Amino acid sequence: MTSLVVQTAFLGDVVLTTPLLTALAETDGPVDVVTTPGAAPLLETHTAVRRVIPYDKRGADRGWRGLRALARRLRAEQYQSAYLPHRSLRSAALALLAGIPRRVGYRDGWRSLYTETQPRPPTGHEIDRLLALAGRGASVEALPSLRLTDADQAAATQWLETAGIARPFMALAPGSIWGSKRWTRYAELTARLSERTAVVLVGGPGDVELAQAIVAAVPKAVNACAALTLRQSAALIGRALVLVTNDSAPLHLAQAVGTPTVTIFGPTIPAFGFGPRGPRDQILGVDGLDCRPCSRHGPARCPLGHHACMQGLGVDDVMRAIGATGALHRRD
Repeated sequence: MTSLVVQTAFLGDVVLTTPLLTALAETDGPVDVVTTPGAAPLLETHTAVRRVIPYDKRGADRGWRGLRALARRLRAEQYQSAYLPHRSLRSAALALLAGIPRRVGYRDGWRSLYTETQPRPPTGHEIDRLLALAGRGASVEALPSLRLTDADQAAATQWLETAGIARPFMALAPGSIWGSKRWTRYAELTARLSERTAVVLVGGPGDVELAQAIVAAVPKAVNACAALTLRQSAALIGRALVLVTNDSAPLHLAQAVGTPTVTIFGPTIPAFGFGPRGPRDQILGVDGLDCRPCSRHGPARCPLGHHACMQGLGVDDVMRAIGATGALHRRD
């Protein structure tokens, strides 16, 4: 009997859930997944997923009426097990209303709505915390995974050809939905890198304006923000020598396609469990600040007004980290 996974958190969280999906599929076969409409395309082609059920919790399906309507649809599927990695009341209530007899969540979640609980490790990588939901131990080798189609790869190839970008190139992801997570020197970094190789800026619709400003300052760079679908963007990132990114979703896309990363952590820290874990990945952050970290996600603005966690990182610091990945010396 097919199991259900309910994961309606942020895009990066959905990508990090893919090792859990794989682990569950190895035991019980491909799973069904309830997720956001934005994240759904990333999972539709995944080998561990039988079917993706979009849930627009802030749009067409918002509120009690939308929750009940989705619960009725799920009840008709007669799922026997539901796994709830997102510790939200809405997810727990959805599984309960759907009449799923076995509901597995974390002990620090909505325990009264679960039938089984697993301890959520307080430390370690988020992937390992998610695997604990399936009773799996930590695995330093576990990475996110995506299945990109031939059409996704062809679209990325076509876009690069149209943009006049030939390998090698480097990808930069300057955006984040959390304002204080954005490093402020991407334009200067782009100028430095464009002297050596092509530079492609990647991100979603909310990053277009930011990327356009960088391209205006450095015309050699090319803006791919919102120009491709999520899977096509992942395919493009997979062609890059390196991805320089803030603590945001592009980091996890790069991990899933095997591209080395330089990740800039400002108000957040890797110890929260959302950092890279590849052999060539590099992590940057300003140590010794009493105010860092200031929140789990990073506020919209620096609460103290100085943004020292980002202002303290220079372009030279990032260039050295890029060099440490080996990307500056590759020509393939």
